[in-house]
Amino acid sequence: MNPVAPLHARAAMLAAASMLVAILSGCAALGGSAPAKVSRGALVDPKGMSLYTFTGDAGGKSACVAACAKRWPPLAATASDRPAGSFTLIVRDDGSLQWAYKGQPLYTWIKDIRPGDRGGEGFNQAWNLARP
Repeated sequence: MNPVAPLHARAAMLAAASMLVAILSGCAALGGSAPAKVSRGALVDPKGMSLYTFTGDAGGKSACVAACAKRWPPLAATASDRPAGSFTLIVRDDGSLQWAYKGQPLYTWIKDIRPGDRGGEGFNQAWNLARP
């Protein structure tokens, strides 16, 4: 048996595996991933918490800052996140990134305790569940 043959076979398998990882990484970077999913007709974050939009937001800019953002935490994005479908990124006044859906910045509500809670719906006639 040729002792070099298994080494060539392992090297070829390693090269093929590396190429597959590179291709899949490139596909993920191009496609992005949605920061939310639909549950019971509304958008929820990856933890299942309801997402909301604020009627005071206009032009893809968040008007919910300071104390408002403490009660209605923005759905945070990172510098490595990429838009996906109807989900885009906006830059908040403090320079942080926030997810938006169809141009509307997305938020959670601190009084929603468990996944599926929808206590912020209609709050002050200014907050609405984000719907697809």
